[in-house]
Amino acid sequence: MKRVHLTINGLKKEFVVARDRRLLELLREDLRLTGAKQSCDRKGQCGACTVIVDGKATRSCLARVATLDGAEIITVEGLGTPENPHFVQEAFVLAGAIQCGFCTPGMIMTAKALLDRNPTPGEADIREAFKRQLCRCTGYRKIVEAVHLAGAFLRAERRPEDLKPDLSRGLIGVSMIRPSAYAKACGSAQFTADIPLQEAVEIAVVRSPHNSALIEGIDFAAALKMPGVLGVMTARDIAGTNRVRAVVPDQPVLCRRRIRVMGDPVAVVAAQSTALALAAAEKVRVQYKPLPEVKDPFAAMQPGAPIVHDDRVDTNVFLDQPLKRGDVDRAFAEADVVVEADFETQIVHQAPLEPEHCIAFFEDEDQDEPKLVVTGRSINIHPHADQLQEALGYDNLVVREAFSGGQFGIKLTITSEALTAAAALHFKRPVRYLPSLKESMQMTPKRHPFHMKTALAARRDGTLLGLKWDAVVENGAYTFYGSTVCNRALWMLTGAYHIPNLAARVRLVYTNNIWGSAARGAGPPQANFALESLIGMLAEKLGLDPLEIRRKNSLKIGQPLSTGKIVDEWFNDGCLDALAPFYRKALQEAATAGRGGRIRRGVGIGAAAFGIGSINDISNAEVELMPDDGVTVYGSMADPGEGTDTMVVQLAATFMGVAPDKVRLCLRDSELTPFSGSAAGSRQTFMSGGAVELACQKLKAAMAAAGARTAAELAAAGKPLRYLGTKQLPKSAPLDPTTGQGGNFDTWVHGVQMAEVAVDTQSGEVTVLRMTAVEDPGTIVNPQAVEGQIEGGVDMGIGMALREIYEHGKTTDWKTFKFPTIRTMPEIRIKTLETPRKRGPLGAAGVGEFQMVATLPAVTAAIHNACGRWITALPATPERVLAALKE
Repeated sequence: MKRVHLTINGLKKEFVVARDRRLLELLREDLRLTGAKQSCDRKGQCGACTVIVDGKATRSCLARVATLDGAEIITVEGLGTPENPHFVQEAFVLAGAIQCGFCTPGMIMTAKALLDRNPTPGEADIREAFKRQLCRCTGYRKIVEAVHLAGAFLRAERRPEDLKPDLSRGLIGVSMIRPSAYAKACGSAQFTADIPLQEAVEIAVVRSPHNSALIEGIDFAAALKMPGVLGVMTARDIAGTNRVRAVVPDQPVLCRRRIRVMGDPVAVVAAQSTALALAAAEKVRVQYKPLPEVKDPFAAMQPGAPIVHDDRVDTNVFLDQPLKRGDVDRAFAEADVVVEADFETQIVHQAPLEPEHCIAFFEDEDQDEPKLVVTGRSINIHPHADQLQEALGYDNLVVREAFSGGQFGIKLTITSEALTAAAALHFKRPVRYLPSLKESMQMTPKRHPFHMKTALAARRDGTLLGLKWDAVVENGAYTFYGSTVCNRALWMLTGAYHIPNLAARVRLVYTNNIWGSAARGAGPPQANFALESLIGMLAEKLGLDPLEIRRKNSLKIGQPLSTGKIVDEWFNDGCLDALAPFYRKALQEAATAGRGGRIRRGVGIGAAAFGIGSINDISNAEVELMPDDGVTVYGSMADPGEGTDTMVVQLAATFMGVAPDKVRLCLRDSELTPFSGSAAGSRQTFMSGGAVELACQKLKAAMAAAGARTAAELAAAGKPLRYLGTKQLPKSAPLDPTTGQGGNFDTWVHGVQMAEVAVDTQSGEVTVLRMTAVEDPGTIVNPQAVEGQIEGGVDMGIGMALREIYEHGKTTDWKTFKFPTIRTMPEIRIKTLETPRKRGPLGAAGVGEFQMVATLPAVTAAIHNACGRWITALPATPERVLAALKE
């Protein structure tokens, strides 16, 4: 032990600490200064824990307190408060640099330290200062802007009050400040691990080291003798089905007998601290009988392959869905040209910075069945509550959403919640589960890998005639939303185009690998990568302009989508027209830079149309007139960073004619809100915003009928103060099992991306220099939020195109995942069009997931333009680029 004296946020303090105690632990656990976050298992990889120590930005997860005697430390809490923020915090808010907010405190402290030593940093200085800080939401561009703005504030060149949006002339199309922005900037927004939970026990999970095995025995006697251990829970202690159900209930909360993938949970150890629980978990002895495993989807479909799920009897194929329209054989026979290629996309981790933290505790403990509250970062709280009730056999259960450190589809599924809630029920204590990043990666679903055999037929003038697309999709060990992902790929199979003849098939196959579920875009990014690459190959073969062949085949009003639905609005042509001058100029610049030499420049485009509002979708919202004549909006509308809270406030204030500060939100509790659907599929603005509009219409109609202008007058007239709005899309049957024809999305986002790259022909390294994004999401409610989604989505798309890949058991942290950093950030140029949609609230549609769909093929097309080689398997690593160049 060592005694140290520290000055923390201006207060002198004395501590006696163990020599290996980290500063992050002291701040969070001893002082409850939770602004600094932990993401990367104290490896110094993410920078979310950054504080200032003696004037230097310091990763507190690496700094040992024993070495800091006499140091002066400033945390984000020491800069300012939401009511009185520091200039740097104000700049991050006003620049729109805050989305989920998990990385924000560390970013702000790095910015403060940089500006203290360099009041006028250039972009190179900022990139160097932030090189060890990660952000998944923003794509880093808004962070760079925030640092520049903060410098202008500190130099007294600009004033925050001059940049705050003018709300007096209307709220739509205005970059209103997010309701949570100041709390996130000042470190007072509570993420799950930040919530104080008195008398909580900590849990650790015993997980299988095998991909396929039988459990023949569990011996936890030694674990029970460990210090601080309260007990061990196994599958026999769970009263419900012990199965997590998304589409089908095939994943056990705790495995009773069968192991299907490495990391499957076998037992839970509860102790007085996480360290004690982890130590005890090491003492649990599980006797396994290894079984044959299958790790390849094609091998899994062969006769005699090991069966992953016993109830499938003789097949690992969960879904086999064809899609047929027209006469494909005739189209290919009559075609002047055909291009064919096989495409592969990889397993990708969605990579939210916040690990899978969860807490569970009881309220109303004096009742016969006290209320079990489960808190994490769920984006689907009502279905998750239902699934937990079923799996655990406990009805009085609610799910609450804490502030969410990103999710990108990963939290459409239950990850840590079932184990945490089961432990609370079994041990009858509040439970905190703080898995490491390594364990979080192991327990979470990923983006499905697609293997696609394709062919595209066309006339000599470039008119598309037919498409063949045969996809094998690896489901992994469990289903979750795999069938939905496959159907989404079919719904959007023809992208932005009219392709009259189709023959497609998708098979979803179980393996003993990490399972897939929702990931930003969820199916269409993989399918559109193949389609757009084929369009580029066709243009090359015919000697046609890549932009013009897309314009020629753009879907027209009155023509069908892939599943047969006829469109009554379509805005792809406007996006192509808007990109044209950027595209011509980029081609000239690339030509001027030269095609020879080691470094070659290239330009590529990728178009897409992304559907929003799937068949049978529904969202509910309630609006209540309050005593002060403001309104409260109730709905389970998760906001993991994309700006749902801002959207709801701006729409509700506009519909009701009240100031934004008169709109309150109740969005995070399954007990207090109606079902609004998940924060997935870019649906919240279109669906939940539409539900808010309908609820406001009902409230205004009641006020008009009663002649009431205030809540008091409405109540005096005997009218309710709270009204439900329900947006229900037309009922439609699922896709026809033999033809794949049927319903489709209610509206679409349109756009085209352009990538400009430099390819090093000796190393194979690809650098994205600039991305240009032209998008039409309908009426834009909050321009800054839309820009943030575009920039973050483009950055994520580049990561998938060039670097990111998840290998189960090998990818354990941000370094092995190759997380995009500020050093890989390109210039991003955005042009938005605003064609109002017929059925969206005030004409709005949405935008969050579109970028993944168009970015992937734009990058690979640019690589081809630079060096004449098509990359058909992602990611386009240097090794793959070099191999293509040698072919």
